[in-house]
Amino acid sequence: MTAQRQERNGSRHEIRVRPGIALIAGPAGLFRGALGWIGLGWIGLGWIGFGALGLHGFAAHASTTERVVVNRFSGLAIEGYDPVAYFVDARPTIGLPDFEASEAGAVWRFHNEGNRAGFIAHPDIYGPQFGGYDPVDLARGVTYAGNPRFWLVSGQRLYLFGREENRAAFAADPQRVLREANARWPALEQALAQ
Repeated sequence: MTAQRQERNGSRHEIRVRPGIALIAGPAGLFRGALGWIGLGWIGLGWIGFGALGLHGFAAHASTTERVVVNRFSGLAIEGYDPVAYFVDARPTIGLPDFEASEAGAVWRFHNEGNRAGFIAHPDIYGPQFGGYDPVDLARGVTYAGNPRFWLVSGQRLYLFGREENRAAFAADPQRVLREANARWPALEQALAQ
């Protein structure tokens, strides 16, 4: 989380458990009740599946949304790449922390203020279609996150793919893939939120 985002949203010191996800916070974290709050930010944290143990004092407090592909650790959409740069520069470009915007529950980064302004005005045009999920896999009925390095602009829309093979399959017959993906996307998108 960047300093600007922490100032805007407030830094989050509280940590909660979500089923299936927990943190090992070291022995000091286990004494939270007896010793008062121990700043977990100073203790090395590691992920492990202890959700069933019900360690309600510890958890991942991720700022993610599942309808848009977001890195669950950084909270950045499409791994911090600038979605507008695919159209303007015809290549993937890493966005900068100085140019961020929040849209659809995700934080988006941009290479410059012009790209940021364009995205804010038209997120439906510049944002990746299907929330960044691979349309070839969607056509098969599977949600698989697209990789911002495997991309294609087709019909003035950005599509991200999980593998190069999927990008090639899409490019060979985009109408067929989009017809099938569009038919399955509403049900898949609904299932992502549950």
